[in-house]
Amino acid sequence: MITSLKQIWRLAVICAWRPGGRLGILIFAAVFGLGLVGIHITVRLIRWTNDFYNALQRLDVQAAVHQIGVFFVLVAISAALHLAANYLRKLLQIRWRRVLTDAALEVWLAGHAYWHMRDRTEHGLDNPDQRIADDCRIYVFRLTTEALEFITAIVALFTYVSILWSLSTFPLAFTLFGFDVSIPRYMVWAAPLYVAVSSGVTHWLGAPLVPLNFEQQKTEADFRFALARFRQSGEQVALLSGEKAERRLFDRRFSAIVGNWHRLMNRELILGCFTRPYMQTVLRIPLFLALPAFLAGRVTFGGLMQIGSAFQNVVTTMSWFIFSYRDLAELAAAAKRLDSFLESAGSAAGTPSGVSRNPEGGDTFRLSDVVLKSPAGRDILDVDGLDIRRGEAVWLRGPSGRGKTTLVRMLAGLWPDSAGHVDHPDGRMLFLPQQAYLPIGSLKDAAVYPADAADIDDREVIAALGVVGLGRLAESAHLAADVTSLGLSGGERQRLVLARLLFEKPDWALLDEATGALDEPAETRLFSALRETLPTTTFILIAHRRPTGLGDVREVELGGVARAPVPA
Repeated sequence: MITSLKQIWRLAVICAWRPGGRLGILIFAAVFGLGLVGIHITVRLIRWTNDFYNALQRLDVQAAVHQIGVFFVLVAISAALHLAANYLRKLLQIRWRRVLTDAALEVWLAGHAYWHMRDRTEHGLDNPDQRIADDCRIYVFRLTTEALEFITAIVALFTYVSILWSLSTFPLAFTLFGFDVSIPRYMVWAAPLYVAVSSGVTHWLGAPLVPLNFEQQKTEADFRFALARFRQSGEQVALLSGEKAERRLFDRRFSAIVGNWHRLMNRELILGCFTRPYMQTVLRIPLFLALPAFLAGRVTFGGLMQIGSAFQNVVTTMSWFIFSYRDLAELAAAAKRLDSFLESAGSAAGTPSGVSRNPEGGDTFRLSDVVLKSPAGRDILDVDGLDIRRGEAVWLRGPSGRGKTTLVRMLAGLWPDSAGHVDHPDGRMLFLPQQAYLPIGSLKDAAVYPADAADIDDREVIAALGVVGLGRLAESAHLAADVTSLGLSGGERQRLVLARLLFEKPDWALLDEATGALDEPAETRLFSALRETLPTTTFILIAHRRPTGLGDVREVELGGVARAPVPA
């Protein structure tokens, strides 16, 4: 319980104190203020109960009609307060959700944390997308709802107890084992005792709901991720006729949802067996407790109804914990998931690299005593004394499994299991991975990625598409089309990715199998066009065949001896 409160508090501080969230404090205060006015209206309704029922007891028609009018005025004010508070609460929820989502995205994207967390390793967590999208929403909704109700309930409780104290002037007198027992203002003492016992039973029955809600959110996210991944890989599955295998995966993940759902519904049924009768009887118990005083003639009928109303408000206010237990369990589960996500993402972003990087102002990129290892500690690749001069083209070759892609990851700062020294000169380095990544968006978005397409003129994009051999797409009508709707082949996707070189104009370009889907003549034409457009760029290429079209290419056997440049 203490841990959950700490997690909820840490996330609440993020919502309230980060830029954009502080205005939410004022909105929170405004909703709380409306809640206080609502308490005053409830107090007035308690007094109205006495006035109305006494008028009925006296058969005073005029007074009864007047009190009916007062009732509708009070109800109208109460409804207006509720609607205004609900509107402001929704403003608060979307504001704090934006702040919390921004914080989660910031931590997730910083220091390539998303990459280090891609697997369920030391920093890995299941479904970070679900934690950012759903848990932020659930947490903020439950926090703004339950926190406001809790604070308002505390203020209301003191108000209602003071009213009940002033009304409960009569004692409860009875004989027990031959002794006369008298409990003064027993209505006041009965309320907290009744609620305390009920709250203890509620917590005892409902405690398993927190881990069950946590697991339910996880299984739902696992199933949704499997469906999304299948949609993205539909072509590969179709070519392999893998529908049955995918269906088995879907069935397993949905079975996990069903299994946990049954455990959750069983626990809610057990809890409901207590809370549902409690909620239905809490409105009548006050009348039963005050009935002895009415029958003894110590209070009028209106007084009986007024005491019952006051007691009812005290009990229902104190029963906030009981009524909100399931929502609190959901809040605690969301807070636990979000807090662990932020903590793990922060740790992953700070993952140290064993390679020391020394920026130098020269023209040589140098790797010295570089050792790459697997996460299990197995040696993958040793590179010592590799010098690459500015402006040249270098082909890094080696058999499959030698560690070429791992070397790229190390140079990009993504591989912590490494050691050695890297001296690099000034200038921008651009990495193009094996898989041609096309972002969600238009053809233009994909061509200029990661730049903002709005900052680049269409004519520049059309010219770049022509350079890389995508002349059929080099027109304005295609630029705005969804890139996934164009049916690009593997080679066209690689050409589109290579067009980014023309916008980035890097000093150092490291290409990992960037033309593997092209035949040799097409590769030659493409590299020739790139070299002509980027004459000073240093090309570092990883490929299974010698690149052509870049002029003289120096071949380096990874793990072997560097060779002399090979003429184009």
